[in-house]
Amino acid sequence: MTLYQPEPVEISTRIRPGEWTEASLEELVGTYRTRIMEMGANMAEVRTDIERHDDGSVRVAVVWDKPANAGDEDAVTGGQAL
Repeated sequence: MTLYQPEPVEISTRIRPGEWTEASLEELVGTYRTRIMEMGANMAEVRTDIERHDDGSVRVAVVWDKPANAGDEDAVTGGQAL
């Protein structure tokens, strides 16, 4: 039995106007990318979407577009026991 699920993994948030700066946005994106990579993503599988809205709010999403078939369970977990 395999535990692999090919659905994308997403970490996202919406930040209200006045609650973010370019520097804090960059830091948040970096944190989200680190978390996704700690889950097993490689850089080529990570996508970042930033939507800036007219009201000054911003929506940030970092997505791990997992491949359809990653092989056996050991390949997914790096050989670590679950």
